[in-house]
Amino acid sequence: MGEHTVREGSFRHRGAELFYEEAGHGPPALYAHGGFAGRAAEDRMGLFDWAPVVDAGRRLVRYDARGHGRSTGEPVTGDYTYPSLAGDLLALLDHLRADRPVDAMGASMGCATVLHAAVQAPERFARLVLLVPPTAWATREAYARRNRESADTIEREGVDAWLAGRARAPRPAVVADVPDVPPTPDERVLPSVLRGLALSDLPPPAALTRLRLPALILAWADDPGHPLSTAETAAGLLHAELHVSRTRADVRTWGERVAEYLSRPRP
Repeated sequence: MGEHTVREGSFRHRGAELFYEEAGHGPPALYAHGGFAGRAAEDRMGLFDWAPVVDAGRRLVRYDARGHGRSTGEPVTGDYTYPSLAGDLLALLDHLRADRPVDAMGASMGCATVLHAAVQAPERFARLVLLVPPTAWATREAYARRNRESADTIEREGVDAWLAGRARAPRPAVVADVPDVPPTPDERVLPSVLRGLALSDLPPPAALTRLRLPALILAWADDPGHPLSTAETAAGLLHAELHVSRTRADVRTWGERVAEYLSRPRP
C-alpha cells in the first residue's frame, strides 16, 4: 500500500479464521474482494489501486473471504452463499468495534457480499461502492449452471482440468492484460465455493429499492460475467452514480474516483 504501513489481524467466526489488514488512519473504508481471489491475489493482478483511498485520509480495511487467501474454510456449500459471506463481513465490523456506519466497497462477489450485508443491517453502513456487479436475476441461472458443472469437473477430473477450461475462455478486452491468477480456495474447498455461489443471487430488486443508501457503481463493458445489465439495473434501484469503463486506462482511474467519492461529506 505504497508508503503506508499495513497492519494485519485475524479473528474467528463460525469455525473459520478470517484474516484482514488495515492501512492508513481515519474513518474506516472496508473492501471485499472478488470470488476465487484474495488480498494478495488481487495485488498480483494489479487490477485496483487503493492507495488514493488511504492517501485521502481513510483507514482502508481489506480482508480475505472465508476459504480464500489466508482465511480458512470448510467444504460446506452453505458457507459460501452471498448471505453467509455477508454474515462474515458483519462479524468483521463487530470485531473492529465499528460503532458508526462505515463506507463499504466490494468487487464482484465482494459487491454482492456488501449488498447483502447492507440489506441485512443497513444501519451499519454509510455509503456503498460497488465494483463490477456480477450476474444477477435474469442472467444468474446460466452462471449458476456453469458453476455447478465446474464443481463436478473438479471433483471428477481435478482442479487442473477446470483451470485448463478457464484458460481457453475469452477474456473481456478491458482486462485482457491483467495477469491470470490461480484461484486461492484449495481443491478441497473450491467445489463448495462454486456451489455456494451457484445458489446465490443479488438481493431482490425490491430490497435494493428499500435500501436508500448512497452508492457509487463502477462497471466495465463487454464482460458476460459482470454484465452491464446488472450495473444499470442496480444503479436505477439504488439511485446510484454509475461509471462504465471501456478501456484498461479508465479502470486505472477507479482508485481516484473512489477516493473522491468517499471524500465528500458523509450523508
